[in-house]
Amino acid sequence: MHKNPYIPHSEKDIKEMLKQIGVSSIDDLFSDLPKQKNSSLNIPDSSDEYSVFRNLNTLAGRNTSLNDMAVFRGGGIYYHLIPSVVYALATRHEFLTAYTPYQAEVSQGTLQLLFEFQTMISELTGLEVANSSMYDGASALAEAALMSVKITGKRKVLLAESVHPEYRDVTKTYCYGQDIEVGAFAYDKESGQVDPKDLESMLNDEISAVAVGYPNFFGVVEDLKALKEALPKGVLLIAVVNPMALPILEAPGKLGADVVVGEGQPLGNLPNMGGPGFGLFAARKEFIRKMPGRIIGETVDQDNNTAYAMILQTREQHIRRDKATSNICSNQAFNALVASIYMSVMGKEGLVEVSRRCFDRAHYIHDRTKTMDGLHPVFTGPFFHEFVVRFDDALDRINDGLLEQKILGPLNISNFYPELENCGLICTTEAVPYEDIEFFMARLEEML
Repeated sequence: MHKNPYIPHSEKDIKEMLKQIGVSSIDDLFSDLPKQKNSSLNIPDSSDEYSVFRNLNTLAGRNTSLNDMAVFRGGGIYYHLIPSVVYALATRHEFLTAYTPYQAEVSQGTLQLLFEFQTMISELTGLEVANSSMYDGASALAEAALMSVKITGKRKVLLAESVHPEYRDVTKTYCYGQDIEVGAFAYDKESGQVDPKDLESMLNDEISAVAVGYPNFFGVVEDLKALKEALPKGVLLIAVVNPMALPILEAPGKLGADVVVGEGQPLGNLPNMGGPGFGLFAARKEFIRKMPGRIIGETVDQDNNTAYAMILQTREQHIRRDKATSNICSNQAFNALVASIYMSVMGKEGLVEVSRRCFDRAHYIHDRTKTMDGLHPVFTGPFFHEFVVRFDDALDRINDGLLEQKILGPLNISNFYPELENCGLICTTEAVPYEDIEFFMARLEEML
């Protein structure tokens, strides 16, 4: 037996590879790294288990949890109330140990929950088919752009500047390697909605799709029906949605959207630092064979019992490479499970109630800002639960002061939009009680 049976390369293999690239040893591969004067690591001495545990608890106590704060920040990740039953069910070992359902006959539970997830997303978006989730909202938009090129054969996509800036960056990255051109069209400086004249000036025979937010990054709700009517025949309309707005907004599919994507985090998932989130993806039925990811279907077995099967899977691991439409390697199934349980627990009426509370609280704050010195609402378009305000004073200084009061203040969007200097995106959800809103407004008045 080889002395290192689990190491794939023999000494002879290693020497031949090093010779091929022109170095004499593996250490030479790291020769360009700077030499450290002191290579010792700052690791404390060993200790007993309970002392280590106590020390880690002390360190953890220095963190601030969103549960201890009044949260007025959104911009793509949102703080909502999550019923305890959601994670009590989602963290059962039957769900946590289930992964990719390669063998459908032993994965009926996983397949059923993904089928239910697809059904609920289809109902929210107003489109016939939805897949069983994506990486996140940004990659879902990128995949929609790629899909539009496959459908139309045209190699240019237009993104509204009011779509989340990070989503646009991810889409450009995806498209760059496939020589797909990504253009941008402006937003109206008064309403915050798409500038129809700028969009019209950019439309031509090379456009495969146009993507807009619903609501957009500024929280403003776009007129999808008017946008769809303005597009030439054959150009797809992609709506980038906040799913929590859909229970009270008209479903984008009913307004003309051909593809709906978005970040599913607001649906029962915690707003952790950096995620994980998961992506939503729904489309019209005629595009089903061009969709990325996996689609689960309902059927019956030989005994006429209800059964579930993975009916479409576009990953190259599953099918011939030249037939693959996407190489997505994980569909964030656990996060989709959490969303499925959350939507089931809340029900239609519960989701509508959450959306209405988000809407009402945000509009209450918006009305208050109109009467405050030093604050100026920027856009006039209709909005859901976040809106842009210009501050006369330095927003970063204000946010520092708010943080001292355990208030997570508005997102400074001038980092994304230099023309919106000193502008903040104020957001609120049903998780923010009115007493926290009054405290927030009082602190703002003091600092302004």
